[in-house]
Amino acid sequence: MEPRTDRYSWRMVGPDQPLERAEGAARPPEDGEVLVEIAGCGVCHTDIGFLDGDVKTVAPLPLVLGHEISGHVVEAGAGAESWMGRDVLIPAVIPCGNCDLCSAGRSNVCQEALMPGNDFDGGFASHVTVPAAGLSVIDELPPGLELADLCVIADAVTTPLQAMKRAEVAAGDFVVVVGAGGVGTYAVQIAAAYGANVVAIDIDDSRLEPLLQHGASATVNARGLSPREVRDQVRAHASALGAPRTGWKIMECSGSSSGQETAYGLLVPAAILGVVGFTRDKVSIRLSNLMAFDATAIGNWGCPIELYPEAVELVTSGKIEVLPFTRKVAMSEINTVMADVHEGNDPRRTILIP
Repeated sequence: MEPRTDRYSWRMVGPDQPLERAEGAARPPEDGEVLVEIAGCGVCHTDIGFLDGDVKTVAPLPLVLGHEISGHVVEAGAGAESWMGRDVLIPAVIPCGNCDLCSAGRSNVCQEALMPGNDFDGGFASHVTVPAAGLSVIDELPPGLELADLCVIADAVTTPLQAMKRAEVAAGDFVVVVGAGGVGTYAVQIAAAYGANVVAIDIDDSRLEPLLQHGASATVNARGLSPREVRDQVRAHASALGAPRTGWKIMECSGSSSGQETAYGLLVPAAILGVVGFTRDKVSIRLSNLMAFDATAIGNWGCPIELYPEAVELVTSGKIEVLPFTRKVAMSEINTVMADVHEGNDPRRTILIP
């Protein structure tokens, strides 16, 4: 493919202000770095948090947001020449690879890690310069998928993948996914790909109904239901599926206080609760339930880069489908897109195309 000659970015200049287009994007790569021509960049609610001012970026403003990036390597610094011409997925969190946490397999919480669109300019642009370490190669695209479609793997797919790994989800397990948004849709599909029986919970039927064709054995619309009523419905589905009333694996993906309280209220003996969604709101729970049920709660931040190849394979093999849950929009419409995502006007994850 011929590299594009026009380079630009959309920069955050301040909270609650429109993103501004700037000509020129991405500096030349230094040693160990590559310049990637961006095929697509997903819009995550973390980006909305930055833009609203609810969460501060590490790097000072102005800053190019965006951390779900796929693209094509068009320049390489010394030591990274082998990446030239490759289609790649950029990790949402790029670890140092040398610290104690990285050595212990916890690179996702490396304290020296760098996040595109937070620590340095990210993917709301035509090009981005990133460390070559941690890149995942996309060797072959199946029919019907474009390179841009795979950008959401970098966060929306890998994050629930790590949660499933930590919960040791396996064939025959009973998994409950709370929140059928940009992360929950893939949590459902990953659990199903591992052979689990999956029940999805949300307050919007338009999010739940597609999942019945993409991994969910049953769904529960929790709108207007008490926690007890939600639990009773989930129990009924578990019984119908032949699942036990113990050992449930519950994934909280809503990133809302109500969703977290719902997930916590589903604890059963020997349950595992994976906290995948994020909210700054506080919740009211009885922590002693963990003791009473001999249950386990596991936090989940990002994903180690070692799991990225499996995430790519799950999508390219068709075990996880991204097209029904994404939409592609020209990056020139970015400010309209950010407003739409903020208001929740479309349940699909938006991919910006430069």
